[in-house]
Amino acid sequence: MSVRDGASGWDEYAAFYDWENARTLGRRDVPFWRRLARQVDAPVLELGCGTGRILVPLARGGACVTGIDRSEPMLAFARRRLRRSRAADRAAIVRGDIRHLPFRPRSFGLVMAPYGMLQSLTRERDLHDTLASVARVCRKGAIFGIDLVPDLPRWSEYRNRLTLRGRDRTGAAITLRESVRQDPRRGLTTFDQEYTRRQGRRGESRNFSLTFRTLSVDQMASRVRDAGFAVKAVLGDYAGGPWDARADVWIILARRC
Repeated sequence: MSVRDGASGWDEYAAFYDWENARTLGRRDVPFWRRLARQVDAPVLELGCGTGRILVPLARGGACVTGIDRSEPMLAFARRRLRRSRAADRAAIVRGDIRHLPFRPRSFGLVMAPYGMLQSLTRERDLHDTLASVARVCRKGAIFGIDLVPDLPRWSEYRNRLTLRGRDRTGAAITLRESVRQDPRRGLTTFDQEYTRRQGRRGESRNFSLTFRTLSVDQMASRVRDAGFAVKAVLGDYAGGPWDARADVWIILARRC
């Protein structure tokens, strides 16, 4: 049986991504990436930049940053956010495939894969091609930062659970009903989501699925080394604390050999 492409579902998710993220991760990881970007006197690339949640704060902080994503609806939100930021002269947004990055070799001094971004690569071949593509666009000594979400395989399976509710900036009521499916043999977690937005008597629903593949830190680090990087640190939080298997965050920092 073929494995679902991890890029599926993100177009439909775009209208709700920032609303949900504000209620889960929020901006908790942004200072970490901002500090890392300040250590690098070179252009920065963000893989899977989505709605610009991280890209725009980095640009506002003075980084020269490029974001790439396959989802045009996600990037539409990023472009609007960037225009409002007054930092458009320090950022570029590109629609493209991270498996085949459309940039010149040795273009970047920092490549970021925030908040489980690489876990949306559900097939081993896709991860292999992405890491090879990242290695190609990294300068010698460039930093490659990977943030993994560790708890996905531990999610209990459930069906049609009301997991979030609230209002958006327009006052519309939003609810998220969600089901979770696990494929432990393949390390896959699938979220079947139904968002409903209601304002007055008018309502609309969107249904989509997002699938993620989880590797252990050792498994991911091995693949990163095979791609031509030396792993320099593994962190367990966004303050730079040490990693252990129970950490809420798994961050791998590697340097291009």
